[in-house]
Amino acid sequence: MSETWDVVVIGGGMAGASIAYELASESRVLLLEGEPMLAAHSTGRSAAMYLPSYGGEVVRALTVASGPIFDSLAEQWGDTHPLTPRERLWTAFDEESDAALTSMLAAQEGSVEKLDAPAALEKSSLLKPETLRWCVLDGGGQDIDVLAVHQMYVRGFKSRGGTTRTGARVTGLERSGSAWRITTGSETHEAGLVIDAAGAWADAIATMAGARPLGLVPKRRTLFLSPASVPVDPHGPTIGDPAERWYFKPEGDGILASPADADPVEAGDAKPSELNIARAMEEINEATTLGLRTVRRSWGGLRTFAPDGAPVAGLVPDVPGFGFLAGQGGYGIQMAPALAVAAAAVLTGSEIPETIPVSAEDLGPQRLWAA
Repeated sequence: MSETWDVVVIGGGMAGASIAYELASESRVLLLEGEPMLAAHSTGRSAAMYLPSYGGEVVRALTVASGPIFDSLAEQWGDTHPLTPRERLWTAFDEESDAALTSMLAAQEGSVEKLDAPAALEKSSLLKPETLRWCVLDGGGQDIDVLAVHQMYVRGFKSRGGTTRTGARVTGLERSGSAWRITTGSETHEAGLVIDAAGAWADAIATMAGARPLGLVPKRRTLFLSPASVPVDPHGPTIGDPAERWYFKPEGDGILASPADADPVEAGDAKPSELNIARAMEEINEATTLGLRTVRRSWGGLRTFAPDGAPVAGLVPDVPGFGFLAGQGGYGIQMAPALAVAAAAVLTGSEIPETIPVSAEDLGPQRLWAA
C-alpha cells in the first residue's frame, strides 16, 4: 500500500500534533506515531504550567506569544479553556536559591515582582518563616490541561482534513527523486516534506534520513504525588526553587511535586527516580511546613534538550525536504502554540508573524552545527 502526501510529520506528541494542525490548512498532511496511541511519552506525562518567567530568552518570547493562541484554540476546538490561573512563587531560602533568584530578577525585571518575606507569607502559609528570605512572584502563571491542548490540536487537524496513523513506527526513510519514501511496516508513504517531530527519537530519525543529528539529549523528569501534614489551599501558588532543585503545586490534600531532575537517559519509557524523590521531599520539608512523609504515586517522563537549550525548527539545507521540530526541553507545552506557528513558517519558507518575536536564525538547526 502506497499513499502520497504533501507533508509527513513523524511524532504524535504536542510538537507533531501542533505542526500538523498548522500545516493542514493548506496541505495534505499525514501524522505518524510509532506507539499505539498519541502522546504516549513526554506530552502524556507532563504536569505543565504556563510560566512567562520560565526558560531562556527564546523560550520566554514563545511562551508569551502563545497566550493569545491558547485563547484562539479554545474558542475553535475546546470544550473549556485549557489554562487556569495559578501564581508562581520563586523562593530564596539558602545561598544557592538566593543567587539564582537574584539572577532571574535581573534578567526579567519589569515582568515579575519582588516580594519580601512577609509579603510572600501572605501569598502562601506553606513557606517556612525561619528559612524564607524573599521571593519573586510570576503573576502570569497558569496551570495547563496538557491533554486538553493536545486534543484540541488533534481535533482541529482532523477537521482540516489531516490523517493520523498510530502504531506506525518509521522503519525506512529515503529520498526518491523529488520526494521522500517513508516506510512504516507494510505501508509506504511519499511526501515532498518530512518533519521530524519525534522528540527523544528525533536524532535517530535524522540519521535515517541522512541528516546530521542535532546532539539532542533526552533527560528524565520525575513527578510524584505526596499528601501533606498540614492543610493545603487547592488554589494556592506553585512554589519553586529558582536553582532548579524542586517545585510543587497543590493537588488534592497534598502536592504534585518534582525534584526538577534532568538526568540524561536513553530514549525510551522513562522511570521515576526514587533517589531524587527522597532528596526533593527532604529539601521541600526544609523550606516549607508541608511535612511530606509518603509518596502516593510517581512517574517519569522525557524532556529532550538541544545543546543550547532552545527549541529547533527549520529545514536542513543539504537534505532537501527534511526539517526539524525538536528540542523543546522542559518548556514544550507552554510555548507549543507559538512555536508551531513559527515552525510552520520557517519549514515552508514563509515569514514568522510579527506577533512572535523570534527569528528563523533563533530556531534553525544551523546554529547548532556552526557552534
